[in-house]
Amino acid sequence: MQTDTQKHNETITPNSKEIEILKKHFPQCFNKSESFDIEKFRELIAQNDIEIKKEGFTLNFLGKSYARYQANLDSETVIVPDAENDNADNKDSENVYIVGDNLDALQHLRHSYAEQIKCIYIDPPYNTGKDDFVYNDKFGFTAKELVEKLDITEEEAERIVGMGGKCTHSAWLTFMYPRLALARELLRDDGVIFISIDDNEQANLKRLCDEVFGEGNFVCDIIVRANSRGQTYTEIAKTHEYLFVIAKSDETELLELEKDAESSDLNLNDNIGAFNIRELRNRNPKFGRHNRPFLFYPIYVNPKIIDKDGFSPVSLIKHSDYSVEVLPYNSEGKESCWRWGKQKTESNLGDDTLSCNLVAKLKTTGSYGIYEKYRKTTYKPKSIWDDNSFLTETGTVEMRQLGFSSEFDFPKPVRLIKQCLSLATGDNDIILDFFSGSGTTAHAVMDLNASDNGKRKFIMVQLDESVRKDSEAEKAGYKTIDEIGRERIRRAAAKLKAEHPDTKADLGFKTYYLRSMPQNTIDKIKIFDPTLMYGDGDIIASLGENALLQTWQIKDCFGFYANVQKIDLLGYTAYLLDSEKIGKYLYLLDGMEDKSIKELIRKIESIELTVDKIFVYGYSFDFNALNTLKTNLKTLKNRNPIEPIVRY
Repeated sequence: MQTDTQKHNETITPNSKEIEILKKHFPQCFNKSESFDIEKFRELIAQNDIEIKKEGFTLNFLGKSYARYQANLDSETVIVPDAENDNADNKDSENVYIVGDNLDALQHLRHSYAEQIKCIYIDPPYNTGKDDFVYNDKFGFTAKELVEKLDITEEEAERIVGMGGKCTHSAWLTFMYPRLALARELLRDDGVIFISIDDNEQANLKRLCDEVFGEGNFVCDIIVRANSRGQTYTEIAKTHEYLFVIAKSDETELLELEKDAESSDLNLNDNIGAFNIRELRNRNPKFGRHNRPFLFYPIYVNPKIIDKDGFSPVSLIKHSDYSVEVLPYNSEGKESCWRWGKQKTESNLGDDTLSCNLVAKLKTTGSYGIYEKYRKTTYKPKSIWDDNSFLTETGTVEMRQLGFSSEFDFPKPVRLIKQCLSLATGDNDIILDFFSGSGTTAHAVMDLNASDNGKRKFIMVQLDESVRKDSEAEKAGYKTIDEIGRERIRRAAAKLKAEHPDTKADLGFKTYYLRSMPQNTIDKIKIFDPTLMYGDGDIIASLGENALLQTWQIKDCFGFYANVQKIDLLGYTAYLLDSEKIGKYLYLLDGMEDKSIKELIRKIESIELTVDKIFVYGYSFDFNALNTLKTNLKTLKNRNPIEPIVRY
C-alpha cells in the first residue's frame, strides 16, 4: 500500500501547477473532458495592452521537463525535530535550521510558507568543473517511466538518467530550476531573492531567472569585488563575482541604505536639522514644458533676505518683496520643468530660509537657482560593491575570529548579507537561505537584529554533506557541513550576546532533520493489512510521533512556530493545533482503545473540546477501532458530524 504522498506524486506532471492555476482562474476554458479551449482563452485575454506573440525566445536544456516535474512533487521525507537541541537557549526560538536535501525542504516549506518569505539569499554551487558541483538529485525512475511521465522520447529519457554524477550546464540547470521555481512560490508578492554566482553559470542563471521569475522582475546584476588580488592564474586576474537581485513582482520595493556619520553629505544646518541642497529643476532632458506643462510655472525670490549660507526665501506669489521671477530653463535657455508640482512646492515654503525646505541661491551666472533642502540620511546603493568588507577574505577572517580555521574556502562575509537584508527586509520578516553552508546568512540576521532591535527570523537549509577527507574540518572533529554551520551560528550568537548584553534578539535556533522512512517500514507499508497493524507500533517507532506530528504540522500550514496542545483522553494523548486562519485540527497518531474514543466523543459533545477537523494516522488503527471512531463522530449530539480524515 502506498503513502498519500506517493499516491499524490503519481498524479503529477511537469505542467500540474500551470493547469491548477488555469482551472482556478479560467474554469470556462475547460470542458467536461478536461480539454482546454485555447481560442476561448485567447479571446478572454485579447486586450489592447496585451500583445500575443507566436514567436519568442525561450530557454531549453536537457532535463528541463524533469526539472519542472520535480518542482511539482511533494517530498516523501518526514521532518524530525532534534530534541537534544531544544534546550533553554532554543526552546522559544523561532529560527529554524533544516538538515537535509534543499529540494525536499522547499517541497515541505511551500505548504506552510507559500508567499510568506520576504527575502531569500542563496550562494549555490558555481559549477567550476571541479568538485563544487556534481548533479546528484535522486532518480527514482527508469528511462521508460520518464517517457510515460514526461511525454519525452526514450533517447531523451536515457540522457536525463545519464546526467547523474555529471557537472554539465544542463545538469546544473536541471538542479537549479525546481529549487528556484519553489523559491518563487515561497516569496511574498513584495519579496526579493539575491543570488551569488560567478562567470561559469552567470549567463545561464540570468536566462533561468528570466524564465522562472519573469524578465521584467530582474532588478540588477550587482558586481561584487570578492577577491582583492584577483585570480592570478587566469589571463585576466578576475576580482569580482555577481549578485543577482530579482523581485517577485512589481510590488517589490527595495529600501535605501543608512549613511554612516563619515559618509553623510548633509553638511548644512537650519532650524529643522541637517541638510544639503539639490536643484529643483528636472535635469532629465526627456522632460520639459512640452510633456510636463503642469510642472512649468514661475517661482518668485525675495532678494532682500540672504542668510549666512547665501539662501533667499521663495514664494509662488509675486509681490513687492518676492520680485524676481524664476522659470525652469536649462543652461541652454530651453524650457525644462520642475520636479515638484505647485501643491508640493507650496507645502515646502516658509517665511524665512531657516524653517522651510525650498530656497533660492544666486548662481555665478547672475541668475537664481531654486533648491530643495535634501535631508535624507539614506542612499540608493550603486551596482558595484567594492568595499573590502565584501571580500571573501573578510569572511575567512570572521570565521577565524569565531575559532574556526579553514573549514570553508570562500565563506561570504557578514556585511554582504547584511546589506542585502537592509535593502529587502523589515523588523519582522522571514529570511530563507537554502544553501546555508557556513551559516553567514543566519549570522547576518542575528547581527542585524542585535543592531536595530529587529525580530527577523531565519530558515536555513543545509545538506548533511560529508566534509572532505583529511580536511581541516575533519581534523577538527566535524563529519558534515551542517555541523560546522550550526556551530558557527552558536559561536556567533555568543559573540553578539557579549557585544550587546541587553539585546532581546532571538539568538537561538531549532534543528530539524529530513529523514526517509527506513526500508523495513516501507516494506510493511507495501504489504499493509489493517487487521494486523493495531498495536504493532513499528511505524510510529520508526518515524516517532514527534516526526509525524511535525510533518503534518507543516503540511497543514501551521508552520514551525505553532503551539501544540496535548489533549488527555483517559491515558491516550491527542494533539491539538489551533490557528485563527486555519482552524482547530486534532491529530490522532496512535491506535485508540474504546475508552479513549468515548472520552473524545464526550469532550466534543460537552463542548469541552472544539475541533474543526480530525486527522487519523491510518497505519496505527485496526479496522474495528477506526470504524468505531468514524461511527461515533457521525452521530455527535449538539453539533454537526465530523468525518475524520485518514492519512497513510
